[in-house]
Amino acid sequence: MQPIGFLENTLIIFSSDNGPVLNDGYYDDAVEKLGKHTPSGKLRGGKYSLFEAGTRMPFITYWKGQIKPGVSNAIVGQMDLLASIAKLVGTEEDTTDSQELLDVFLGNSDKGRTDIVLEATSRTALRSGDWLMIPPYEGKDFEEKVGVQMGNSDEFKLYNLKEDIGQDTNLAESNPEKLKELFDKFTSLRGEGYKKVD
Repeated sequence: MQPIGFLENTLIIFSSDNGPVLNDGYYDDAVEKLGKHTPSGKLRGGKYSLFEAGTRMPFITYWKGQIKPGVSNAIVGQMDLLASIAKLVGTEEDTTDSQELLDVFLGNSDKGRTDIVLEATSRTALRSGDWLMIPPYEGKDFEEKVGVQMGNSDEFKLYNLKEDIGQDTNLAESNPEKLKELFDKFTSLRGEGYKKVD
């Protein structure tokens, strides 16, 4: 009897730490070789940005014979791997940030987080279900050095990502009730320390 190989009994996780960026301070011909490719696809922003292209990462799990191929819209964070893998190996991890979402990672559930505080360059925003709320932040809206729209503004930004994945229409002014609901949730989760940062 042959021993089981690693690929036969290994949970493989593929993800990224941030969204796309072409010129990140080092020269690698990325701009010249871009051609007609759009690294962020339909999403707005990129690395360093609070828009979706900065914070929505590829996240793929593979485990031969354990995970059926599929696509999930569940909201998860990489920090949720700590509690989830702890459960997988039969231990417990006491943490306030990591949520146990093993069934989501194994494709047995599409019930991920309802809310998650997102961060980019010390600025934070709230993803809640299909909604994204970005509070006001000082600073440039577009960073020429890296070619990325940051999400900084004097005004609140509110988007329904199910209807507007490209974040073209700011609903903060037309939907003040939803904005207040999300800002209250944001300050409850994040704490009262929110301030406009440079």
